[in-house]
Amino acid sequence: MATPIESALEPIEAGVSFGCKNVLNRGEKAMTPPETRYAKSGEIRIAFQVVGNGSIDLVFVPGFASNVDAAWELPTWARFFSRLASFSRLILFDKRGTGLSDRSAGIATLEERMDDVRAVMDAAGSERAALFGVSEGGPMSVLFAATYPDRASALVLYGSYARNSNLQTDYFTDRIESVDRLWGTGEYLIKFFTPSRRGDEAARQAFARFERQLASPSAVVALTQMNRQIDARHVLPAIHVPALILHKVGDTAVTVEDARYLAANIVGAKYVELPGIDHGPVTDPATSDRIVDEVEVFLTGSRSIEVEIDRVLATVMFTDIVD
Repeated sequence: MATPIESALEPIEAGVSFGCKNVLNRGEKAMTPPETRYAKSGEIRIAFQVVGNGSIDLVFVPGFASNVDAAWELPTWARFFSRLASFSRLILFDKRGTGLSDRSAGIATLEERMDDVRAVMDAAGSERAALFGVSEGGPMSVLFAATYPDRASALVLYGSYARNSNLQTDYFTDRIESVDRLWGTGEYLIKFFTPSRRGDEAARQAFARFERQLASPSAVVALTQMNRQIDARHVLPAIHVPALILHKVGDTAVTVEDARYLAANIVGAKYVELPGIDHGPVTDPATSDRIVDEVEVFLTGSRSIEVEIDRVLATVMFTDIVD
């Protein structure tokens, strides 16, 4: 009989998801996360989840830190992931050194972290998938598509870059020097990633707990230093899958020029600019929905009717309340 650890590392049959209670139920403030499993990449265990039963496998490659369980406790992320899972078989994971994955792994190279995507896909029973890379997850996704072209069906890059030009400036020094003072208080995520929430005490309190669940202060420093060294510009000409690039015009963490560079150097890439200054995709509901709409149309060729009905009902309810 397999031990619990061995069972958790067994590959999952293709098409199987772990389920998620209350997905897409209107009015839910939090959702029960899908079951978390572990994939083995070398000697490192990578936490991952699978939710949804769509015909397309979609691997969500996170930014510098994530926590697959804690994200479902935040209504904005829960809705975002639920919508993605409504038309795909969504595969979520935490990179090594962050979230629920091995924290003692140290900070790996971009190539090692890219190969964690392969390990997660193997464990999830996914032969071929579209990759949705956010921020640092973008160059990871680009490298994966170039290294394993038979396993990447499409690329979606949000708030991303081939080389982060901000991290080559005094912004990098500010990021590093702010860790000891701000990480764990909620102010770090607000200052560098979500400036629209300045002065929002409820947001600060939610972010404070989330920061502590994402990574340790030492890991944040090491990850930021490693991200400064990422340069995937030479890989872009090797991308030969459909690519969608989305970026907020006022993004303060990754400049819009970095996204425009991606669009100009990936053959045939579709480029969409969005309003907003926050780095993450979920702080503004309208923009968050726009992102998912763009991804759904890009990957499936159409938009869900159910989502449109939900929007109409929500608008009617809001109008009734105002009246």
